[in-house]
Amino acid sequence: MKFCWATVDVRDMEESLRFYSEVVGLPVTRRMRPNPAMELAFLGSGETQIELIWNAKAGAGAGMGSDISLGFVVDSVDGIIETLKKRDIPLHSGPFQPNPSIKFVYVQDPNGLKIQFVENLA
Repeated sequence: MKFCWATVDVRDMEESLRFYSEVVGLPVTRRMRPNPAMELAFLGSGETQIELIWNAKAGAGAGMGSDISLGFVVDSVDGIIETLKKRDIPLHSGPFQPNPSIKFVYVQDPNGLKIQFVENLA
C-alpha cells in the first residue's frame, strides 16, 4: 500500500491554488469539474499529491482539526519566512529548532489548515 493524496476542502479554489502553487511550489497536475457545483485540482510532482475540492453545496467548507498539518521540506526556513512576509501571510507559530538537525515554521493555508515548512540542517 502507498499513500496517494491528502484531500483539502477549500472555500475558494483560485486562492487555494495560488497558495499551493506559488507559496508551497506544487505544480497543478490535474483540474476538473465533475459538475457545475464542484471542482477538483491535484497538485504535486511526486507520488503523493494534494487534492483540493471546492463544493458549492458545502458552503464555507468542512472544519479541520487543529492538530492536523501538512509538512513540506524547504531549502531554507529563513527564505520561506521572507517569501511569506512578501505575500502578507502571517506565521502561525515558530520558527522552532528542537534539535540541531531540524528547523521549522507553521502558517495556515487560506482554509485554516496548518502548513509546516521544514528545513533539514546539516
